[in-house]
Amino acid sequence: QEHLVESGGGLVQAGASLRLSCTASARTRSVMAWFRQAPGKEREFLAAIVWVGGITNYADSIKDRFTISKDNTRNMMYLQMNSLQPGDTAVYYCAARPQGWLTRDENSYDSWGQGTQVTVSS
Repeated sequence: QEHLVESGGGLVQAGASLRLSCTASARTRSVMAWFRQAPGKEREFLAAIVWVGGITNYADSIKDRFTISKDNTRNMMYLQMNSLQPGDTAVYYCAARPQGWLTRDENSYDSWGQGTQVTVSS
């Protein structure tokens, strides 16, 4: 497992943008991903990226507004979120898996950050 730390969350108005960051401790990994969990709901997959190569996969619900990216030299992953809506309010988590291919299954990721709160007001 590796240590992951998210940052960049906050309180914004509908229509605003935010960029979340995830700092990773290990030198490499296979795949990193973003999930979120709203109050009273299950954790939801948002996007994943292959660390070497950069292939991405998005949930249909956010693919037109959110963009996942990474900086291998800085060991960081990002989630650019545009046109935020109140329905995007949740705790956002980054996750990583040391081996394997892209997956939306949260049980396949063995490292998780503590989460960062994103609140979107109407």
